[in-house]
Amino acid sequence: MRPLQFSLTLATEVLLRAGVKILQYRHKEPWTQAEYDEAVQISRLCREAGVLFVLNDRADYARLLGAALHLGQDDLPPLAARRVIGDEVIGFSAHDRIQLEWANEERVEYVSLGPIFSTSSKHNPDPTVGVLGLRELRALSTKSLVAIGGIKLENADDVLAAGADSVAVISGLVPGTCDRNAFRRRAEEWMARTRG
Repeated sequence: MRPLQFSLTLATEVLLRAGVKILQYRHKEPWTQAEYDEAVQISRLCREAGVLFVLNDRADYARLLGAALHLGQDDLPPLAARRVIGDEVIGFSAHDRIQLEWANEERVEYVSLGPIFSTSSKHNPDPTVGVLGLRELRALSTKSLVAIGGIKLENADDVLAAGADSVAVISGLVPGTCDRNAFRRRAEEWMARTRG
């Protein structure tokens, strides 16, 4: 992914002004005080804007921040995470039919499914699901479904039409030259395209 030419806090302000409804802080490396302080600032901005703030993987930090939690296949199971964060929103990643059916039985509010397309944001991505696979798997769950992986402006309409309730984007959100104005324009373009 291309680097931002400004802070994540400033990126958050831009995204909130554009109208995002959910913002996820995805930090896969060990946390330092700097990441925690950044997450505190982003959490405050989201709370003030009435936007759901989601942390990846870390139930302990989610509890400290009053944030929602997103769990992957190798993280705490949802039942154990629920003991840490209480009634906050929990999302869970699924990559195939078996994992989706398992997620249906868990006490989670949403399931992310993917990667829909090939992605460069993960070191060892699972096999792609594709739009047809998404359409077939959507029928197996009544939970909110977030499509992830390789989603760009050019294919977001197809993903939503296949049954995703929303899409998660990382590299598809960051333009080639990523100064603040270019990022703002891209965020507004995404919101105009995906707002239901």
